[in-house]
Amino acid sequence: MITSASNPRLKLIRRLRSASQRRRLGLFVVEGEDAVQAALAAGIEPVELLRAGEDVETTLLAGLSEQPHPPRVVAVFRRADLPCLTPSDNVSLGLALWHVADPGNVGTLIRTADAFGAFVALSPGCGDPTSPKALRASAGAVFRVPLGDFDDAPVPRVALVAHGGEPIGEVDLPGSVTFVLGAEREGVPAEVVARCDAAATIPIAEGAESLNVAVAGAIALYEAARRYPGAAR
Repeated sequence: MITSASNPRLKLIRRLRSASQRRRLGLFVVEGEDAVQAALAAGIEPVELLRAGEDVETTLLAGLSEQPHPPRVVAVFRRADLPCLTPSDNVSLGLALWHVADPGNVGTLIRTADAFGAFVALSPGCGDPTSPKALRASAGAVFRVPLGDFDDAPVPRVALVAHGGEPIGEVDLPGSVTFVLGAEREGVPAEVVARCDAAATIPIAEGAESLNVAVAGAIALYEAARRYPGAAR
């Protein structure tokens, strides 16, 4: 039973609050029974696993959490153990995120990709999918969805743009497609759109400015899945 806040296992968890430490060590923290169980169900073993009242005093474990209701289980996992998208993978549906910085949106898009059997590729400048906010938003999906680099996302690619693209219901979507989404304000820059095979726009009501990027990603994946029910992995 851990009874001291200076215990090395607890110190490690506190260090992993820092994004730089997560990158340097290749580790991240998961809080909560459901999220930890999602990892175990995916066959991913923790580096550390602490249970309140069993491995560690309840108050000490609660002190590690930034959530309003501290979890009873906290675990540490390796980033390298997460599902990984590689150029040789035979995948047919996915999202490529360009500078989507909000980790909540990144996590929600990972959760959405999980629902449609898709992958997620991230450019530099995207929110950390292993940050606490992204992990909460992904609801355990991060342990099932292949993650990769933006440049490894397979073609053909369809950029989602707020204005000027072909209506998504009319655009020619192949059976395999990667939808490219940009940051909330900037969207997908022109030079990235130019490297895509098509540009699609989701029609919205007159006077409305735009859709949240996570909502747009969900609509795009649904449209592809609707046309090609077998496209999901």
